[in-house]
Amino acid sequence: MLAMIIVVVALFAVISVEIWIWAGLYLWLGVLHDFETALYFSTVTFSTIGYGDVVPGYDWRILAALEGINGFLLIGWSTAYLVAAGTRVGPFRAGEHF
Repeated sequence: MLAMIIVVVALFAVISVEIWIWAGLYLWLGVLHDFETALYFSTVTFSTIGYGDVVPGYDWRILAALEGINGFLLIGWSTAYLVAAGTRVGPFRAGEHF
């Protein structure tokens, strides 16, 4: 059980770091003007929620779309990794059904 908690926290940390890196990139490139807005926009875009209350300028739409694709893939990879870890060290064993 402890191993699964560590895996979940580690995956959450990896995703959080990547969101912060994207937010820093938006700030560095001047897409958004303050870090709080950049972090909010990055979180919404990375998670593919896309509220639309904060939008980048016309020239930066493709960059935001790339973050959305990146987030979709990384969250999917994290889910697959979590399932694989669950069959190795967690509560689910290969060949067992629930």
